[in-house]
Amino acid sequence: MRILITGANRGLGLALSQVGAERGHQILAGVRNIQQSEASLTQSEINKSISLLPLDVTDEKSVTSAANTVKENFGTIDAIINNAGVLLERDKQIEDLDLDQMKVTFDVNFFGPIRVVKHFLPLLMMGDRSSIINISSEAGSMSNAYAGDYAYASSKTALNMFSQQLNQYVKSKNINVYAIHPGWIKTDMGGIRAPGDPMDTAKGIFNIIEGKREIGSQNVFITYEGQPMPL
Repeated sequence: MRILITGANRGLGLALSQVGAERGHQILAGVRNIQQSEASLTQSEINKSISLLPLDVTDEKSVTSAANTVKENFGTIDAIINNAGVLLERDKQIEDLDLDQMKVTFDVNFFGPIRVVKHFLPLLMMGDRSSIINISSEAGSMSNAYAGDYAYASSKTALNMFSQQLNQYVKSKNINVYAIHPGWIKTDMGGIRAPGDPMDTAKGIFNIIEGKREIGSQNVFITYEGQPMPL
C-alpha cells in the first residue's frame, strides 16, 4: 500500500515509517524539514521505499502542494496516518495558561489532520481498501477527564469528534476511520519513563491498516491493539 504519514521524522512517526517500509509498503513521509529528516529516514536499504514529502500541517498551502505532488507522482494513496502533534503547556494550571500556545496546539493537533484529510481525501477515495488513522490519546477521553494537559487533552477530544464525524462521511466509500490511542511510549513527547516502545505501537497500527486485527467497536476511538477506548 501507499501510505502518507505526517510528522514522520521522529518518535512514533519514525517508527511508523520504518515498520511500514519493512512490511513492503510505499511510505510518503510528510516532514517540515527535508534536510533534517534525511538521516533518520533514508539511510538504510529498507528505507529506499520511503519518499520524503515536504508537509507542514499548519500551512494549508504546504498541504495543498504536498497533495498535488503526490497526485502527480503517485496518483493515489491507500492510507493516511495523521501523526504530527505537539504537547504544550503541560504543567500549567488554568490560571497560568498561555492561550496563544493553546491555539498552536489546536492548529497542529486538530486543524492539522483536518487540513490533511481535506486535500488528500480525493486521492484516498480512488483506492479499494483505504484507512484514515488519527493519532489520538487517552487524554482525549471525556469519561476519564482529569485536571491537567488542558491544551493537549482538549485538542485530542476534538480530534476524536472529528474522527467520528469523518467515519460517518466516508463509511459508504470503503474507508475505515480510527482515532488511535498509541499508549504511553518512549518518544520526545512521552519521555524516557514511558513503559511502551513506539515500534510495538507502530506494528499494532499497521496490523489494523492491513486488516490483520478485527475491530469490534462501533466507536472509532480505539487502542493500537484494536480495543475500544471510552469516549
